[in-house]
Amino acid sequence: MKKNPVIPYAIIAGLGLIAVIIISVIGIDQRQAIQDAEENGGEQTEEAGGEEGGESTSADAGEEVFQSNCASCHGQDLASGSAPDLTQVGSTYSQEEIADIIENGTDGGMPAFPQLAGEELDALSEWLSEHE
Repeated sequence: MKKNPVIPYAIIAGLGLIAVIIISVIGIDQRQAIQDAEENGGEQTEEAGGEEGGESTSADAGEEVFQSNCASCHGQDLASGSAPDLTQVGSTYSQEEIADIIENGTDGGMPAFPQLAGEELDALSEWLSEHE
């Protein structure tokens, strides 16, 4: 009886496909965990440092709002984006003026962000006003 030479290759290919599927499933879980860690990474330090006073929690919340709504134009560091530098915005505008600009936009090209209101707007404008 003659053995079929394709059978070992078929077995190897089948095992390879199973390995790829298993690795993909593991990778997807790890990818989700990494994204969660990146999005919530500040919360761990917030919990540790938040006991000192309410200011650090508010500042962290303001920075989080900035990163998710403003950093795409103004840059992660408030200076490297296509929009104006905000590193010293607190020396130019008060917290109330900053909140008004965020809420209503400007004639110079900044769009209005009416979806930012209440605590988010307060946290963001307070955080930005501290940059003098």
